Amino acid sequence: MLVSALIQPAVQPLLPEGRGALLATWGLAMAGLAVARLLSLVEPSGLLAGNLAGVAALLFVLLPDRRLRVRDEGWERYGAPFLGSGESRDWSGLARGAGQGLLCCALVFPPFVAAFVGFTALLPHLPPALAAVISPYLGTPAFALRLPEALPLTLALQLLVVALPEELFYRGWLQTAWARLAPERGVTLLGARLGHGFLATQALFAAGHLVSGQPWRLATFFPGLLFGWLRARTGSVVAPVVVHALSNLLILTLERSFYP
Repeated sequence: MLVSALIQPAVQPLLPEGRGALLATWGLAMAGLAVARLLSLVEPSGLLAGNLAGVAALLFVLLPDRRLRVRDEGWERYGAPFLGSGESRDWSGLARGAGQGLLCCALVFPPFVAAFVGFTALLPHLPPALAAVISPYLGTPAFALRLPEALPLTLALQLLVVALPEELFYRGWLQTAWARLAPERGVTLLGARLGHGFLATQALFAAGHLVSGQPWRLATFFPGLLFGWLRARTGSVVAPVVVHALSNLLILTLERSFYP
């Protein structure tokens, strides 16, 4: 047995994903989204145009999942133990993460609503060219509370088709893998270790929204900072998914309420 152990090759530690692989995977996802968007402009049935969010969801889940399979890793190392395989799957943190997300919403949403109200009041006084770049809103706002149509379905779509795939890709896979490239680098902020590549991850998250052709979507960099902090603070993507989905639902509600 001693001889056998001596002649066996040493097990090499699994090296982190290289920065080039991370950026290439992000670029592949963006290229896929861009192609789908262009095809939707000429596809006559409108089926593709109505399901671009589904295309994005598939890309954001399948591309990193492929990278993990190549490396023989599981999602449990990337903040999503509920996606583990076999005995590694763990659902125990879902309720805790959801509660952490709801608490974050309770703290963040009131000042955000106040800021949105102030922004809508300021917007009509800005030069039209500037207003067109930083906002999609036209006309003078007039508030009347209007919830999104088909609210339960909209919430489910925001959770499962928008927030979950994006958080798995950006905060789960990309942010985690990037931090492992230089584990000695990073800062601690309010109890969360924000590792190497933290800001770059959120910048790519914002840049990815430019596929829509809407420059104001670069503002997603700022909620990305919150989602990334939550991922680091809680050790899971559950809280970021909850806050991401409810943030989108809040934005939809505010838009319908101020700009019918």
